[in-house]
Amino acid sequence: MKLSLNKEYAIRHLGVAALFFGLSLYFLYDAIFVYPYLPADGPHHTTVEFQYTSAALLALVAFVVAFRVFLNWRATLTWDDEQMTGTLTCNAPLRFDAIDHLDVAKWEPKQILVVHAKDGRRVTLDAWHHAGARELAEKLLAHEPPFAVSPV
Repeated sequence: MKLSLNKEYAIRHLGVAALFFGLSLYFLYDAIFVYPYLPADGPHHTTVEFQYTSAALLALVAFVVAFRVFLNWRATLTWDDEQMTGTLTCNAPLRFDAIDHLDVAKWEPKQILVVHAKDGRRVTLDAWHHAGARELAEKLLAHEPPFAVSPV
């Protein structure tokens, strides 16, 4: 089995990024084509500098949101009955018998499970970001013998 990017998460976040980028283009258009031709003594609610600043900030936010989706798309994790491996495990296999405990504090409200390995590695399984995380989390929670769980 393997994790993949949750399509609903990607569509929503890329839609927000596109909206912010579109707004930044609107502010840039205003700054370049509208404000230079307004009468100098007329009532203005903002300045051309505000238009450029808004365009830059909105473009930056759009980039950050899209980049986070890209990072989650690049995250990999595959598992079988004995171990999991991928970028979420630092590209080194993490055997199930090397798991120290599971942090289930956010599992019920947010579907986030944090796996703590005995060697100090942490693997965060977030069902909102990755399809397949729920199946792996259920497998780990039903593991025999059960893993130590904190906090309950």
